[in-house]
Amino acid sequence: MVLKLILKSITYSFQQCKVFSGNFHEFLRERRIYKFTGVGWHRQRKIANNKIMDKRYFLQIGAVLVGTAFFSRYINWSSETMAISNTEFAVTKTEAEWKSILTPEQFRVLRKHGTEPSHTSPLDKQYEPGTYVCAGCGQALFTSDTKFNSGTGWPSFFNPIEGAIATTTDRSFFMTRVEVHCSHCGGHLGHVFNDGPQPTGLRYCMNGVSLQFAPA
Repeated sequence: MVLKLILKSITYSFQQCKVFSGNFHEFLRERRIYKFTGVGWHRQRKIANNKIMDKRYFLQIGAVLVGTAFFSRYINWSSETMAISNTEFAVTKTEAEWKSILTPEQFRVLRKHGTEPSHTSPLDKQYEPGTYVCAGCGQALFTSDTKFNSGTGWPSFFNPIEGAIATTTDRSFFMTRVEVHCSHCGGHLGHVFNDGPQPTGLRYCMNGVSLQFAPA
């Protein structure tokens, strides 16, 4: 389906290029004619300019369609990978089962590789002693003594509990990042970056909706 859309979009764009080229040459020819006659030059120039702007608009739309169709597989790559890898984890559920135990936002982030808006999670400013667990399966992920204020608006940690998380390469949105997920259920947690504090130098940037806080 995507391939057909790409081919149709490319064909349409080339057709519009051809039309635009022909129209532009016609415009130049009319300009040369009316330059010497002086009759109706301004009127003809306005008409020709309108034609060129119309064609340029259609060319831009065609380019957007081609780009969207071509790159859509990269934009959706991560969520497709997560769906396939569900069988690799100790906790596996159908999509309907996950929806029945998660809120819509938790499902979007944990199971569909979404990202919550920054500065929206109350856990971002939570610094009480305790443990942060996976909102999908309850596995302990981070302890409060590894949490720090990154200023990003997402709960951030410099070290996970050993064996609690796993990572994959995330190439969505035209970037290459290290995706972090729960090692027990595969739920998407966030990403890890190399700009955190010592002793690890890592910043585990987590979606607050993927976590639950258990006080000590």
